[in-house]
Amino acid sequence: MTDADRRAMLNKVPYVTLYFWIIKILATTVGETGADFLNMKLGLGLNLTSAIMTVALAIVLVIQMRSDRYVPWQYWLVVVFLSIVGTLITDTMTDELGISLYISTAVFSVALIVTFMFWHGIEHTLSIHEIDTPRREMFYWLAILFTFALGTAGGDLVSEKAGLGYLTAGLIFAGLIAAITAAYYLKLLGPVTAFWLAYILTRPLGASLGDLITQAPKDGGLGLGTMPVSGIFLVIIVALVIYLSRSGIDSPNRGRGPALASA
Repeated sequence: MTDADRRAMLNKVPYVTLYFWIIKILATTVGETGADFLNMKLGLGLNLTSAIMTVALAIVLVIQMRSDRYVPWQYWLVVVFLSIVGTLITDTMTDELGISLYISTAVFSVALIVTFMFWHGIEHTLSIHEIDTPRREMFYWLAILFTFALGTAGGDLVSEKAGLGYLTAGLIFAGLIAAITAAYYLKLLGPVTAFWLAYILTRPLGASLGDLITQAPKDGGLGLGTMPVSGIFLVIIVALVIYLSRSGIDSPNRGRGPALASA
């Protein structure tokens, strides 16, 4: 077995397919609706909800980090909890600390850029096909956390602060993702840049979708409620993860793939 084969086998991030993006958007939506459900519907409050979810995230992250290869249910469980915690971080800054969405969006943008700078400076790559050491994986998850927090702040900034509404905001973010995809295929963007831009933008897209479905009609939503939407989306995520586990179509051993998959 060559060193390249060994590193590919131990890569901790899935081969990026359409299923990857579907689950990512659903997990993002669950992060938005789930945080609102625990905080408001169950009445736990923002601080208690944040504490509980942070502990849960730490537990699933330890399980993920202890594994020596990609395991679908472990990977996506971390993504779901990161989505929830990322949402709660932004909500805490906005609702508890009174920090403007303009400031939080700027802060998380800088934090993400700094993370990428250190990651690339130390590891000389930002490729998700080479998440094969604990240090690279820590950089990866830290970047993911900041993309969720940034996406939450940016999404709220566009949909609520700018007053564009959830539907319009969702269409804007979907259009930006489509433009990035087109730029990638036209070779105007490299795979790493295209992947991370798309990853960041799927957060506000999913959040806008979640708010559109769950918020009351008077607030511009459909009023379906956070509990049923979170439950349905979680069931879909579980079904897709089971399918991926059995089929193995997102195994990192498949190699480098197309369309924002070659990051």
